[in-house]
Amino acid sequence: MEKHIIPLLADAPPTNGYTVRNADLMSCLLTSRLFCSATITHLYRRIAILRSDAFSKVLSNISQYPELGTLVRTLDLSHFTYVGLGRARRTNSEIQNLTAQTLLKCLELTPRLREFLVQEHLDDDISEGVVRKVFCDLPIIEGVDFCGSQSASFRQAFAAVLSHQNTSLPSKFAIKRLSLHECNTLDESVFEVLLSRLPNLTHLDVCRTQITESALISIPATARLTHLNLSKCTRLTGTVVVNFLITHPAVKDTLVYLNLLSDVSRHCILGQHDVEKLLPRLPTTLRALNMSGAKITEEHVSLLLPLTKHLEELSVGYSELSVDSINSLFTPPKPSTKAADGDGCSLEEQWEWVPPALRYLDVTGVSSITPSNLLNKSCTLLLPASHPLEVLEMGEKFTQTLRERDPTNRRIGWAVKELGRRSWYVRQSAADQPGPGSSDGKQGWKMGALWWGLRKVPVAWGEVGGLCGLYAYYMFKK
Repeated sequence: MEKHIIPLLADAPPTNGYTVRNADLMSCLLTSRLFCSATITHLYRRIAILRSDAFSKVLSNISQYPELGTLVRTLDLSHFTYVGLGRARRTNSEIQNLTAQTLLKCLELTPRLREFLVQEHLDDDISEGVVRKVFCDLPIIEGVDFCGSQSASFRQAFAAVLSHQNTSLPSKFAIKRLSLHECNTLDESVFEVLLSRLPNLTHLDVCRTQITESALISIPATARLTHLNLSKCTRLTGTVVVNFLITHPAVKDTLVYLNLLSDVSRHCILGQHDVEKLLPRLPTTLRALNMSGAKITEEHVSLLLPLTKHLEELSVGYSELSVDSINSLFTPPKPSTKAADGDGCSLEEQWEWVPPALRYLDVTGVSSITPSNLLNKSCTLLLPASHPLEVLEMGEKFTQTLRERDPTNRRIGWAVKELGRRSWYVRQSAADQPGPGSSDGKQGWKMGALWWGLRKVPVAWGEVGGLCGLYAYYMFKK
């Protein structure tokens, strides 16, 4: 019975930093020995640390009672911060609550750890010993996230352990889900050593890193990637990326999430020919595709159309698509009375029309989409005909203009919502939900993340999308 009750009482780690966590669950410790045992198991299974004093208490407990450390499956430091404590990072290091040494000791006391989540606030505490422990000495580790870590000590630790000269490295690592999101100081050789040793890889996020083409191709053929983020990787070329995506056994038939976003002011991964070659070969398993910044033109509309039948999220920012082309993704082709007519379509084609699955569309920077065009009845995006579309993303300045037209928004049934630097235009029927969309954007392939337009690959299950937290910032706010 307790196995069914405890999970119902347990709350997920709060994303806002102040909500009481597991208040009801703590009272179970005094209910009975049976409930006490089940509660302790549940409490220690996933440890989420927000402050250094909390980490110190956890470390003290598992040091005094080592059997508690064997219960830990997730060590989540993704919400850890020194901000708001009135102390500088140097002062905190002198307190010695959470340091490279204490973090390593914690890892040594949690031998059955499956998920290790850290971020940029702790990059100075990622030592050579910590890196070696995570990659080489935790036998069942599956998910690892170092999001935003960029310090010199972090780079040196990775370079020392993941080196071609390190002959003590095992031939393969157990990790299945890996995020080095915006770890842009890591040497390119680190990726070549690391990725070639991940035969079970399913999730990979190397956004804005120095990953090379040889490192990408070195991913073992036994891997089965479902989530891949190669956005803003300036060392990659379109030809190699496309060939990898359509031919490599690890990725060609299994992708669910693919992010190829480019910064149009700096580097474009996919040229017009690359787009033409890639789109027809993408698997039907795909649910989210971000190609913002790619050279997408009118000629690619017929290639995008089949994808909309299974995609839930599509980003075509800064493309050269017209309003009519975007309309055609949501409405059947116009009927024609003449079979030989070049305009319209036959009755058979009308019957074969399959409605799109798109619920989110990013058209940021698309010059043909203006506030006046969007609100014109000739554009179907805001009309009932575009269902199940719930969310449009068009850039901050665009939505600022829409925000000033509140009476119009209410009349047509849409509303502006914001989070960090990003803003969305949301169907009014879904505007009172926690995230943009009647289902709050939560899908199984997002591993618990809320909102739409995911920009960081999650490596552990958990609600992300609240008001604070570095992972929410990188996923949805930046």
